Amino acid sequence: MPTALIILAAGQGTRMLSDTPKVLHRLAGAPLLVHAMEAGRALEAARTVVVAGHGGAAVADAARAHDPEAITVTQEEQLGTGHAVAQAMPALSGFAGDAVVLFGDTPFIRPETLAAMREARQAGHDVVVLGFEAAEPGRYGRLVMDGDRLTRIVEAKDATDEERAIKLCNSGVICASAETLSTLVGAIGNDNAAGEYYLTDIVGLANLRGLSCTAIRCDEAETLGVNTRADLARAEAVFQDRARTEAMAGGVTLTAPETVFFAHDTVIGRDTVIGPNVIFGPGVTVESGAEIRGFCHLEGCHVSHGATVGPFARLRPGAELANDVHVGNFVEVKNAVIDDGAKVNHLTYIGDAHVGARSNIGAGTITCNYDGVMKHRTEIGADAFIGSSTMLVAPVNIGARAMTGSGSVITEDVPDGALAIARGKQSNKPGLGIRLIERLRAIKARKTN
Repeated sequence: MPTALIILAAGQGTRMLSDTPKVLHRLAGAPLLVHAMEAGRALEAARTVVVAGHGGAAVADAARAHDPEAITVTQEEQLGTGHAVAQAMPALSGFAGDAVVLFGDTPFIRPETLAAMREARQAGHDVVVLGFEAAEPGRYGRLVMDGDRLTRIVEAKDATDEERAIKLCNSGVICASAETLSTLVGAIGNDNAAGEYYLTDIVGLANLRGLSCTAIRCDEAETLGVNTRADLARAEAVFQDRARTEAMAGGVTLTAPETVFFAHDTVIGRDTVIGPNVIFGPGVTVESGAEIRGFCHLEGCHVSHGATVGPFARLRPGAELANDVHVGNFVEVKNAVIDDGAKVNHLTYIGDAHVGARSNIGAGTITCNYDGVMKHRTEIGADAFIGSSTMLVAPVNIGARAMTGSGSVITEDVPDGALAIARGKQSNKPGLGIRLIERLRAIKARKTN
């Protein structure tokens, strides 16, 4: 049976004290909204509907950037969760399948948990609610169970002493057929102190209609919501702790785990060694047997088997390192392919370039790729040797097995096997160095006095 996702993302998030919509604040390099969308990926959702409100255009752009087929609807007035789901229902008109309601500020719902909810639906339950055993139930709504039957959800402020003693709490995540959800949401009233339409009321309405309701349990950590900057920091800590644990369990060595930060989509192969204070931005894949030494920053790049990066290196988007490449300290690589066995070991910028296999790039080399308006490429052939402090003024081609003299400014193509030297002729002035220093010291002494 096909499944649709409804992601509630209309809240302004006033406690974030931000002009940015709450669901667009980033966790592990991606908006909170993307984490919610990713949680539903395991369900192979046939349709995804994002309910936006505050900053709706930006939320819609983020949703489509992650899933071009995502549908965004607008909740003009925030009149409760039931009202928000009601705004999504026209987008599911005629949809013959289940609908799962998620929250854009709750990033840790596991795919396995959503799969368990779907299995409960397939077992014959009409409405399935996700609950969790809370260490401190306090403000949470309680799930009132009769065996495996969920009879109602009671808000903490409305609960009796007996009901407040219940530790099974409501996460807000719900699964039902789209048709059932639409019918029940349409029957929700707003006869309460806040004048809002609460999605939780559908459980009572379903029971009145003789429908079967149940609850699936998950770990409380899955239900962590983000409402403040402190919540966001806690969520980041939770994500990083999980990511580090999973990396090490998968055969990755982290020499100082607490100092390594992963993005939501980081992929690291087994037998890779990662040193201290390494940061992975989005879009990084590191193959097995590589080493990322300390204090490196990687984003949007690919590091192949046996490559070594760092320390103090930066790989920017489009950096492609082939097998056994060496990228050393204070080297930056951007939108460049470095072929097998090439070495870029010191104080160098390689941008918009292709470095051939086994080539050696000397310290202080720069590919001068930007003319102030457009970017230009540098091509370096296999087995080339680029002398220290060479400026390669793109567009320029350096042939296979070619060389450049240290301190050269290369503005023309260098043929295969040639040596290019492009620097001013040295001129020595006898005694001028001493006289110049003495003059400068005299000027300094006069200023001091």
